[in-house]
Amino acid sequence: MHMVRTQIQLTDEQYQALRECAQDRSVSMAEIIRESVELYLRQSNFQSSEERRRGALEVCGQFGSGLSDLAEQHDRYLDEAFSK
Repeated sequence: MHMVRTQIQLTDEQYQALRECAQDRSVSMAEIIRESVELYLRQSNFQSSEERRRGALEVCGQFGSGLSDLAEQHDRYLDEAFSK
């Protein structure tokens, strides 16, 4: 795994709490920060643009409208659907 060096600023209170947490767990402060970022990304359901693109492509062609002119008349159908 490739690591990228970055710099952040913490309040004094955040720094002290993070330092104590790292000491209690016998890990580096950087490890605590990486774990925190990973947890945040998982809980927020963050998806990269590549993951969103892949997900959109997976559903292409899986649903049918039953309309033979949808490709030509999609604007009209959308207008009708959203004006109700």
